[in-house]
Amino acid sequence: MSEHNCNCPEENCDCQNEELTVTLTLDNDEELECVVLTVYDVGGQSYIALLPIDEDDEAEDGEVYIYRFFEDDNGEPTLDNIEDDNEYEAAADAFDEWLDAQDFDDIED
Repeated sequence: MSEHNCNCPEENCDCQNEELTVTLTLDNDEELECVVLTVYDVGGQSYIALLPIDEDDEAEDGEVYIYRFFEDDNGEPTLDNIEDDNEYEAAADAFDEWLDAQDFDDIED
């Protein structure tokens, strides 16, 4: 899976750097709108990093959510919880490395 300038996981991206968002439904049935920060691979498994946003599409202070990411047989994106602590640690470390490599001056403008 290749990554595009917009961090869209699609091969033929035409979203022109629009922020890709995902709506999560939490265990308490609360819906949480998140922007996709990146989709990345660790050890052959794809992961997605999501940052919650508020109703004004502004990033909320708080943590980034990391999930396993894959496409089902119909090509639909699917998220799965990471249950194993070691797997989560590896995915979080890879995300931290990606984060360190980004130039966030552009985002703050």
